[in-house]
Formats: sequence, structure tokens, C-alpha cells
Amino acid sequence: MSMETLLEKSDRKPTYNQFASDNYAGICPEAMQAMQAANSGFVPSYGDDRWTERACAQLRQVFETDCQVFFVFNGTAANSLALASLCRSYHSVICHELAHVETDECGAPEFFSNGTKLLHVNGPGGKFDLGEVERAITRRSDIHYPRPKVLSLTQTTEVGTVYTPDEIRAASELARRYGMRVQMDGARFANAVVSLDVAPAEITWRAGVDVLCLGGAKNGMAVGEAVLFFDRELALEFDYRCKQAGQLASKMRFISAPWIGMLEGGAWLKNARHANSCAALLEQHLSGIAGISIMYPRQANSVFVEMPEAVAAALRAAGWNFYSFIGSGGARFMCSWQTTEADVIMLADAVRLHSKQMR
Repeated sequence: MSMETLLEKSDRKPTYNQFASDNYAGICPEAMQAMQAANSGFVPSYGDDRWTERACAQLRQVFETDCQVFFVFNGTAANSLALASLCRSYHSVICHELAHVETDECGAPEFFSNGTKLLHVNGPGGKFDLGEVERAITRRSDIHYPRPKVLSLTQTTEVGTVYTPDEIRAASELARRYGMRVQMDGARFANAVVSLDVAPAEITWRAGVDVLCLGGAKNGMAVGEAVLFFDRELALEFDYRCKQAGQLASKMRFISAPWIGMLEGGAWLKNARHANSCAALLEQHLSGIAGISIMYPRQANSVFVEMPEAVAAALRAAGWNFYSFIGSGGARFMCSWQTTEADVIMLADAVRLHSKQMR
């Protein structure tokens, strides 16, 4: 046996990590092949290339509208810069109390908007209650209070639920009534599209969304999110925001080209459909285990469960890795394009084993 083979064997780790986050998955073949195809010869920089142009055209085709498209490195930048473009420093953004922009962006939306305040409201299943939203909007109108300017939706939500077209439309209509804009954090937007079985346009601009931050990394890409302005006037000087924030890639083709591979053959929806299916299978198996309860309706690619702390500790000690600080407690198991049915069964068997041992 060669030294290289021995080293490979010694470096192997258990594959239990994949349920912690869909960020843990690798690059899917379609994204990798598209990136490799762009790695040929000398190509103009900063997005002035045929790959970026083709990716933008493909996004406009998928969303059935002439939107303005920008590419950034990650979701934090996409959300924060998009919100900053819609607000001034004395404005506020209304979001759910569990929204990613509120709980997991380290204050980036406030930072990039020079102080715009996030006002969070509650609501069941990770989706805000429109009555609570309206109360937040109308609570005060004096000059001493930050003026509500943007309503931010997370699709899918941080607890794996999905906003329906009617819910998005109702939220947008409420926002418009008070002169507000609507931004959507779509880090797992593809999972929502396949869950609802709708055209992407039906849960974005046709439902009143002004700006979508479309996730790629969680769906099989290496890096990169797209920011889509359905109202092109709102994109004025957004390219300057990207540059100032360090989000203008010099070799832009390596961020934009994977979108071509993901969109043109439908891989973005295939990946999402597979991840959702694995989560549905996991929910099915976990539902029958004594002492385990499903916390939220499983509508996308995550399953949130309540389990005894001793069971959670035993799973972690056995090498399983999962988050328990996302959402409102419990354990989150996340499936990705790379998760297999065998992985799901193995996890369910481990939960069943440790649950039985603890009884």
C-alpha cells in the first residue's frame, strides 16, 4: 500500500457532518463543470465577460422579466447591500424575529446602511404575522422614531417553512399601502420553488417582491449569490456599493459561470428537489420514534425536532454534528444535494438507538 493511500485512510472522517448545514456539501458537478469551462484563456475582468452576460440572461429568462442582476460572494453581502440600497440611515427594516438578517448577520445590514434599524416581529412557524407587521409600521410616526421602509421576508424561513404566493402577495400589498419596499432573503429560494411547485416569478416580482437575494452556495455552488432587482430603478449605483464593500470580483466569471451550469439544465431545482425529498424521508422516520417530536411543518430541506438532551449529547458523542441554536431551540437536521437516502436512514437509526437506550 502506497504512502499516499495510507495518508488518505488516516485522514478519513465520519460523514456525519452533512446534517449540520447544507453549506457543508461540496460543489455539484454542473457548477464545477461550468466553472472549469470558464477557465480558458484570457477573459475581461470585473464582469465584462461573456460568462457573466450569459448568466444574467439566463436569470432573466428563469424569472421571466428584465431584472437587473449583480453577483456577490455571499449571502451576508447580498442581504446587507440590498437592504442598504433600499434604505437611508434613518429608516427601519421590518423582519421576523428569527430572520437570518436579524439573528445571523452580525449587524451587517445596520453597518452597510449606516445605521438602518431592524425591527423584528413574531409570528408562528417562522413567518411574520401581518397584524404584528402593521402594528410595527404604525406604532409611531414621529420624527424621533426610525421610519419603516422595507419589509424583509426569508424564503424558506429559518425554521424550514415556506411563504406561499398568497402570503407573499398579502405582505407586499401591506408594505405598498405604507410606501414600503419588499426584499426577499432567498438563501434557500430553490427549495421553496420546488416545495410550492410554482414558477419563480410567482413568488417574487409577480407577488410584489422588489429585490431577491438568490442563494447559490447552499444549492451546490462553491461561492456566490445573485442579487436581482425587479425594479431596475432601485439598482441605481448598486455596483458602487458592491465595489466599496469588497464584493466586486475581479475574475467575475468564476462566480457567474456556475449559475449557467445550475440554471440551463435545471440543476438548481433538481438539487433542491433532492434535498427536500431527503428531509421528507427523515421526517417520516423520526416521527415514529418515541420521545422525538417534530417542531415545525417540514416544507423544505430541514427537519427541526425536540429530543431529550441526553439523546442529543449521545448523538454528538457518536460523531453526529447538528445545530441547536438556529430557530427556537431543538435540533436542526439539514439535507443537501449531496445527502443520500442511506445517510438519512443511518441518522434515523442512530436517533432511534440512543432514544431507546435513554428510556
